[in-house]
Amino acid sequence: MIKKVAIVTYVSQGTYDHNTADEDQILSEVLSELGIEHELIPWSDKLAKWSDFDCLLIKSTWDYFDHYAEFLNWLNEIEKLKIPVLNSLEILKWNSNKSYLFEVENAGFRVISGQELAAQSSVKFDNFQKLPYNEFVIKPAVSGGAKNTFRINKKEMNGFLPKLNELLEEESFLVQPYIREVAEVGEYSLIFFNSTFSHAVLKTPATEDFRVQHYFGGTVKEIQPDDNLLASAQNLVNRFCSDSLYVRVDGVLIDGEFHLMELEMIEPYLFLDEVEGARENYKEALKAKLLS
Repeated sequence: MIKKVAIVTYVSQGTYDHNTADEDQILSEVLSELGIEHELIPWSDKLAKWSDFDCLLIKSTWDYFDHYAEFLNWLNEIEKLKIPVLNSLEILKWNSNKSYLFEVENAGFRVISGQELAAQSSVKFDNFQKLPYNEFVIKPAVSGGAKNTFRINKKEMNGFLPKLNELLEEESFLVQPYIREVAEVGEYSLIFFNSTFSHAVLKTPATEDFRVQHYFGGTVKEIQPDDNLLASAQNLVNRFCSDSLYVRVDGVLIDGEFHLMELEMIEPYLFLDEVEGARENYKEALKAKLLS
């Protein structure tokens, strides 16, 4: 039985947690209800004594992509301590770089994957002329919160290339097709705890935007997924993250078929305060992991 837990969070700058429920605090309340001693500690805290804990719960490490090399080093240091981590260190490393989407696609699932532009490469207009779509979403391979994410029409690429090549000096990027269904309908998020479906929401961007995040004006509403949508998400969970405490499956319906946009297993917002029953489902999942 786990006696002392660290809730691993980050030092908030008010960017990624603006206008959201404090899910760190919700998690703290749940652990208190379960009688589990715990502390909230940013992953970047140089003075933290991680070996004092029986388990680390990764919750809101929302700046890991801003300090990715340091974050990977921290994961490696935690691995040496052999402390249980939820979600697992293996999952965190795999999920932290969006190149995992190509692995999911190669396994036969429908995925909005696109293609990868390697760091320190230089791209030309011809690279985009060959792509079978006219509008792109370009984002870092390691990112979150729509950081450095752009919607670009093929006709605009010549003007955008200097900025893109400057960004590529620092990191890899993905070029994905712009999916009009995201703007017209929204992006579905299905949340699973211990591989069991808990709840789902539909995230809709603001008018004239393509980013569904709340701090860009996006809205969220609870939904009840139909059997096909739920089965599609469940199959992904069973295949890639069956042992995870939590996973958020994000995707879009195209011609009635679910297409994965992201598997979120490292620091997703779980809508614990927005959906009735979500908090209790999370509590039961934590109880099963920590007290059984």
